[in-house]
Amino acid sequence: MKFGLQLGYWGAQPPANAGELVVAAENAGFDAVFAAESWGSDAFTPLAWWGSRTERVRLGTSVAQLSARTPAAAAMHALTLDHLCGGRAILGLGVSGPQVVEGWYGQPFAQPLRRTREYVEIVRKVLAREAPVTSDGKHYALPYAGPGATGLGKPLKPIVHPLRADLPIWLGAEGPKNVAQTAEIADGWLAIYYAPRLAGMYNEWLDEGFARPGARRGRADFEIAASAQVVLTDEPEAEIERMRWVTSLYIGGMGAPELNFHAQVYRRMGYAAEVDEISALFQAGRKAEAAAAVPDELITDTAIFGDEAHVRTRLKEWEDAGVTMMLISVSDADQMRRLQTLVST
Repeated sequence: MKFGLQLGYWGAQPPANAGELVVAAENAGFDAVFAAESWGSDAFTPLAWWGSRTERVRLGTSVAQLSARTPAAAAMHALTLDHLCGGRAILGLGVSGPQVVEGWYGQPFAQPLRRTREYVEIVRKVLAREAPVTSDGKHYALPYAGPGATGLGKPLKPIVHPLRADLPIWLGAEGPKNVAQTAEIADGWLAIYYAPRLAGMYNEWLDEGFARPGARRGRADFEIAASAQVVLTDEPEAEIERMRWVTSLYIGGMGAPELNFHAQVYRRMGYAAEVDEISALFQAGRKAEAAAAVPDELITDTAIFGDEAHVRTRLKEWEDAGVTMMLISVSDADQMRRLQTLVST
């Protein structure tokens, strides 16, 4: 099992030590570095900036939001980054949620599965550069022929010859239909809140996608990157306490009450009653109580905190469940150096 560094997206200011962490990750034997976006920093610029200090690690977006840019623009970002880093780019894509898509990007959220499929098809056409790119998709039509069109749109091929026509595309997916489609059309799955004890359920979803006619890959060459908090510590209780606040935010606040994909993930884990309580408290503005309502086991299902022996044992559970990469956040270079012994063995 490989390891990836998750830089995430920025808070109020850029992280002060991200460049140091990226170099430390490469030196520690990490396989990849990923950057995310929400509604502040973008996912591509940090990879180009800090990734320029690296020579080996793959550079991926986890995830670039579909509604932030057109499929052709995403392909341009990916092929540009791939050239700059010598063929190490991974294009990780995801739909985000209706609050961000409609509230921030001003785009419709409807039919996210169909939009994802059309988006990936166009990106692959750009990267293949076999013919001028056209699409008769419902969501992404090329050339555009809708309201306000001049009728002068011209199918084009990218001026720059992509370095790799098969540049890997990984998809962030949480629900069964989305995961199945990911297995069908993508090269990897960016899994959030992955719980090894539910591997059988995930495998059913994945196998459905692998079995579809024309599926791009099979299980043997498909990557599963699970984002997880992994911290070597003699005080796991402190880390669990810290995660209560983050977890309550994602359950109660990162999505509309009527549609929160993160909350649905935890419901599938068996925490429906807890999710209801946390959501109600958070949405009532009682954030401290919402955090306190997060049970320890809800956190430790999807995170690893403890000494080296405990972390090694738990990492083996993820690997045995089929995870090919642990995508982890690291707070400082010292923690990175402590993790190096786990990465190199």
